[in-house]
Amino acid sequence: MYQFIETICYEHGLFRRLDLHNERCNRTRLHFFGLQPDIRIELHLAIPPPLINETVKCTLTYGIDILSIEYVAYKIRPLNSLQIVVDDTINYAFKYADRSGLTKLLEKRGQDDDILIVKNGLLTDISYANIIYLYKNKWYSQQNPLLFGTRLQHYLKEGRITPALLTPEDLPKFTEARIINAMISIEESPVIPVNAIHF
Repeated sequence: MYQFIETICYEHGLFRRLDLHNERCNRTRLHFFGLQPDIRIELHLAIPPPLINETVKCTLTYGIDILSIEYVAYKIRPLNSLQIVVDDTINYAFKYADRSGLTKLLEKRGQDDDILIVKNGLLTDISYANIIYLYKNKWYSQQNPLLFGTRLQHYLKEGRITPALLTPEDLPKFTEARIINAMISIEESPVIPVNAIHF
C-alpha cells in the first residue's frame, strides 16, 4: 500500500496553505486509489498545547485515509553548500513517505550540506526543498521540479517567482540561491552562494 505525506506549517497560531495541501492530498489519493471522498486536512489537525506558541512542523501520513499526524517544533537548519548529483531516473512527482531514493542520493553529498539533483540535464530540487535563484532582483525556479511544493505553488500564483528551464550551465549567471518548502519562506531561507554549489 502506497503511503504519502503532507508537511504543514503551523506558525503564529495558524496552519498555512491548507487549500494547497488539501488539493495535493486529494489529487494524490485520486491518482493512486481511485475516486474517494475528499479528506479535509484541517478537520484532523490540533496543535498540542505545549507547542501552541511555536513554529511547528506537522507531518501527516496518509493513504486512502489519514494514518498518523506528528507535531514537532521546527528550526531551520544551516545550509551553506550543495553537491550536484545526476539521476535521470528519480521520480518524486508525488510526496511519497518512502524517501529511500532521495536518501541514497544524499549519501553522495560528500563534505557539502545537501545535494542539488540534476535530472535529464535540468536543475531540480535539493533533498527536502525546492530551490530558487536570483538574477537581476528577480527570482527564478525550475519549470519542472521533482515536486511542486505548496510554497512554490503559492509564490508562482503570486508572481513572486518566474519558472524557467534551468541547467547547471545557467548557475554562473545567478547571484545567489535560496530554498523554499512548507516550512521555509524566501525571507527565512539560508542564502547559498552560487560558488558553494559544487560539481
